[in-house]
Parts: sequence; C-alpha cells; structure tokens
Amino acid sequence: MSIWRARVTEAAVGLFSHAPDPLASTFDHPSDPGLFGPGSVTWRVMCDCSTFIGGVRALIVQAAHPEVASGVGDHSSYRADPLGRLSRTASYVTATAYGSLPEVDHAVGIVSRLHGPVSGTSHRGLAYSAADPEMKAWVHNALVDSFLVAHRTFGPEAMTDTDADAYVAEQVRLGVRMGASPLPDTADALTGWLVEHPCLGPSPAGADAVRFLAEPPLNTPIRLAYRIIHDAAAATVPTPVLDVLGIRRRPGAVLRGRLLIRALRAALGASPAWAAALERCGEPRPDGVRFRNAPGTSH
Repeated sequence: MSIWRARVTEAAVGLFSHAPDPLASTFDHPSDPGLFGPGSVTWRVMCDCSTFIGGVRALIVQAAHPEVASGVGDHSSYRADPLGRLSRTASYVTATAYGSLPEVDHAVGIVSRLHGPVSGTSHRGLAYSAADPEMKAWVHNALVDSFLVAHRTFGPEAMTDTDADAYVAEQVRLGVRMGASPLPDTADALTGWLVEHPCLGPSPAGADAVRFLAEPPLNTPIRLAYRIIHDAAAATVPTPVLDVLGIRRRPGAVLRGRLLIRALRAALGASPAWAAALERCGEPRPDGVRFRNAPGTSH
C-alpha cells in the first residue's frame, strides 16, 4: 500500500474505530444473506465512500424535525462523545446492510434498547418518544433518502430510476424491523414524504445540531476533508429543508465533494464489510474492485 493510501486509510478507519466491529462474528453464519443479499441494490449502494456524504446529509435532514431534534439534543452524547456516536451509527448501518440476520437483529435490538427511554417534550410543547413509529420513520427515511441521493450524486457510476426504486423498496424491510411507519417504497415518494412532512420546522435543538455538524471538534487535516463532505451533503438537501434549518448551499460544493470522494475511493477501495458478506454467502469478490481486507476478515 502506498504511503498516501495508508495515511488516508488510517485516518478514515480511526474515525469509526470507537465501537466494536459489527461483523466480528459474521463468518459464524455461513450462507446467510441477511436482509438484502449479494444481488441487492443495497449492497452496491452501501459499499462506496459516497456513504460518508450520505451519513452527514441524513443528520442534517433529521435536524429539521423538531421533536426528533429534541430527542437527540436531550438524550444523545453527540457533543461529549462525537466519535463514539459516529462509530455506533456506522456500526448499525454496517450491520443492518451487510450482516447475517442474527447480526441485523442484534443491531436493531441495541438501537431499540438505547432509544427506549428517549422521551420528553419539544420546545413547541409537543411530546416526543423514540418509540413512536413516525419518529422512527423520520430517522430511517432520512437515512435511506440520504444514502440514495449521495450515491446518485457522488457514486462511481450512474444509477437508473429502477435501481433507485429497488433500493428504497429493499430498505422498507429494515424499516419494518425497526417498527417505523410510514415507509414509502419508491425514491420519489420517499423524498416527497420528507419534504412535505407537516412536522418540518425550526427548533433550538435543530439549530444546535446544525451548528455542531458544521464545526465538529476534529483535527485539522480531517476537519478540512470533513468540511468538504458537510458542504457537499448540504448542497443535496432539498431547499424546503435547508430553509427550515437556515442553511445556504455553498458554490462549488458538489464538485468539491465529487473530487474528494473520488480520492477517498482510490485510497480506501470498497467497503470491507461488503467483501466479508460476499465471502459469508459463498460469493466471489467482483473483478476490478479493490478491497483492503484479507479473506476471512471483516475489516
């Protein structure tokens, strides 16, 4: 591995190393395709570095729901332990996308237990509960929409509308497991549900989250790359959501995001979780795709 690739890989992996490996036992479940399997659009979407932008975009969108934002602000450790929360979120996403069914259910169970006590009242006097299917839907649907938009904007190749709809329909399976409702099953319906949601609105907790996402406590080299990712993510958020949050698109943000993701893709290769899941299912690694993990390992 070249020196620059090694340094980029070390920095990127370090950001997500604050939680246990979600696929540490994945080879104990041979032939288990998990929720999606080798032929799914989900496995193709989630293997790429464009998910970095998708993850930040999802957090921005989630902040536009005052009750969801209040739940995060009142109960989350994101200010005190941002890398821990980032790692735990990444573990959940990895486990549910690429894990065997026992690993998927374990990840869903952890999230459900952690969110069980999350309840309270937002700044506008509305009660919230993380057990509410609609609040679960806002978080889940924002993730799905964001990973899809990021892939279509910054991914390695164009995606057809048919594949986009297939990805959203596949993700309904996870939403059902999470107890979320409603779960739109096409790309247009999903975006429309988020943009036209009656709960959209500004809030103190949402504003706090937006400020933190714009300037998290990161070391200088990583902070510079993160700023490009953040601005690229914000540039793809629908205007009604940006207006609620008071965010303006930065000129050139999408182009800078594409250039950065292209460089990260060259350095990091495809997701090692994808390679591990393929191996678990007895499928070969695809030709022409570079993975950094050796056979029999998940990271």
